[in-house]
Amino acid sequence: MEKIQIIAIAISILFLLYIVRLIIKGKLREEYSIVWIVCTAVLVVFSFWRSGLDIVSNVVGVYSPPNLVFTAAIFAIFIYLLHLSVVISKLQSQNKQLAQDIALLKEKMK
Repeated sequence: MEKIQIIAIAISILFLLYIVRLIIKGKLREEYSIVWIVCTAVLVVFSFWRSGLDIVSNVVGVYSPPNLVFTAAIFAIFIYLLHLSVVISKLQSQNKQLAQDIALLKEKMK
């Protein structure tokens, strides 16, 4: 194993442990941690299996393996941003409903 491969493995595993720590402490919800765990697991796999990225890029038909990494990362970011937008929209709707309910309750109390 080369030095960069050992560094990549160590950093990926440390990042995975950090994600687990955030989940245990309650700072990261499980539903949002799935994306982080999957991405980190992919990094660990490709850190151990160096020729794997070449094989996957050839199967997909991408000329250069780094282009596949950037394309996959951009796609994952877009999907995650869409998910967060849906969650925020739902929370905004719930917040509006809650504010209206509180206003009605205040009016009834007067």
